[in-house]
Parts: sequence; structure tokens; C-alpha cells
Amino acid sequence: MTPDLAASFARIALGHVEREYPHKADHVMDGDADAYIPHLVHPIFYGSFDWHSCIHGYWLLARVRRLFPELAEVAAIDALFTRAITPGKVEAERAYLDRPSARSFERPYGWAWALMLASELIVADSPHVATLQPLADAFVARFQAFLPKLHYPVRAGFHSNTAFALVLAERYARVSSNEAFQTTLREAALRWFSHDRGAQAWEPSGEDFLSPTLMEALAMHALLPAERFAPWFAAFLPDLAAGQPATLFTPARVSDRSDGKIAHLDGLNLSRAWAMRSLARSVSDVVASVLNAAAAQHLTTAIDEVAGDYMGEHWLASFAMLALTGTDGTRRR
Repeated sequence: MTPDLAASFARIALGHVEREYPHKADHVMDGDADAYIPHLVHPIFYGSFDWHSCIHGYWLLARVRRLFPELAEVAAIDALFTRAITPGKVEAERAYLDRPSARSFERPYGWAWALMLASELIVADSPHVATLQPLADAFVARFQAFLPKLHYPVRAGFHSNTAFALVLAERYARVSSNEAFQTTLREAALRWFSHDRGAQAWEPSGEDFLSPTLMEALAMHALLPAERFAPWFAAFLPDLAAGQPATLFTPARVSDRSDGKIAHLDGLNLSRAWAMRSLARSVSDVVASVLNAAAAQHLTTAIDEVAGDYMGEHWLASFAMLALTGTDGTRRR
């Protein structure tokens, strides 16, 4: 991760987090009074095509700000956060969640990214932590209420994937020292995944930007102590040293980057690289070598596609940042 690359990611995000249109809403209308104009309904996270992409655009900027404070783009990032993250605007975002029809709003993907943004601000000791806290608290409460009654995980390769949400939420629970929340997340992961063995890895599907197999492994890696994770992982993917299942190690092909759903596959390549690099730190040298080589191949395939058509550009840099700096954010090469 270089300063030049971080600066380019920052410029991409600065160019879309306040771009209101085109816009895809996650919004239920109960009557005429619920007509939707993005910046009026969501005064902070109205840009970037949709709410969740906007919030992880802010996360990307917060991470760039923390890891590369010397960049010229930091001034624009600081100005954006100062005008966007105000008590009144945060309260408007939080109050939206009180609408009865917003019960499943952005569940769980947007919830997790909201907490990932909050966690980045905490680690950076940002002056915006306290201002954003009511929104973070609201999403923690939603997770706490929802996870115990979700009997089955969602194993899709896109927004509804629950394992991905656990990974991001765990980072917030850890850096905010919320042990009760960590316990809820761990109990959910164990309930859903502890008995999984011999993953077939029938993926990717045509619209995936997450690997269901690797996201499950990453969630267990985040939430289990090393001595419990190692035997579980060895049973879950027993043939990794031989590069199997082969579908995990083959980068996805993207046929049309102007098609927002097909363009998801660039994100799959980046999120696989993130997961593989993260998992490689906790396995044998042989398996680590296989994972790191595959991660490098996936990165090479996708990294130059971050900028281009808006259907990918409004979100892919965030996944590139995850791939290059990991969940916690270090300047790895």
C-alpha cells in the first residue's frame, strides 16, 4: 500500500460520497409523505449510488486519513468530515431507523460498515467519534436483537452474507471494548459454522462480490482463539495445501463492467485477496504460501479495475483497501 495508491483511492471516494445521483434507495414508502429525496432522507450518506457504498466510502477516507496523514488529500477529507458528521445530521440518520418500515434497512451489510467506520474513527482518535456514537450504538443494538433469532446464516455472495457482517462488527466490538457484543458475535458464528466440514466451494455465482466459503473462514478466524480456529479450519478446507477446491484459487472473469451486478466480480477478486492474506497469517507455511500466491493473483486481476465505470468505481476502492491493509489497517506491501 503506497501513498500514491492511497491518494488515488481518496480522490475516487471524495468524488462520489457527495454525488447524489444516480441513486439506488433501500426505502419503504408507507404513504405519500414518504417520498424519497436522498439528501433530505440521509443527510450524510446520500451519495455513492447507495447508502452502504457511501458509508464505506467514508470508511475508506477515514482509513486513508489515519494511515497516510501526510497526503495532500487529507485537507479535503477533514473538511468533508467536519461538514458531514454533525450532531443534527447524525441524529437524522439515526432517527430514520425508528421508522417501522426501516426494520431491515441495510441489514446486515450496511450495519456492519457503519460499525467499521466507527471503529476506524476510534482507532484514529478522531474528534468525530462521539458525534457518530449514537448511530453506532443503534446498529450494535440491532445486531444484538437480530443475531440470536437468526437460526440460519445467509451464505450468499453479496450484501446479505452474515459472515462478512460478523467480521466487520467484530472489529468494532474489539476496538470499542464491548465484550458483550463480542460474545453475541462469537455465539452466532459458533452456532452457524462450528460443525461445517469439507467445504465444496461451489462459487462464484454470477453476482458475487464475496466468497461465502472464505467469509465463513474469516469470521471464525476473527472470533475464535487460535487454538480453536486451527483445527476447525483444517477440517473446513482440508485440501488447501494442494490448491483445492480449485474454484477458490481461480480469479473471476468480468465480462461487462458497465453492468453493476456483473461488476460485483471485481469485488470478489479483491475480497478473496483480503480473506486469503488474512488467513495466511494463521496457518502452516505450505498453506500460507498457497493462499498468498492466490491472493496476489486475485489482486493483480482486479486492482487496475478500481477506477473506471461508475458501477464499480463507487465502491471497489473500499475493497481494494481491505485487500491491501486488512481488517485492522496496516501499511502492508
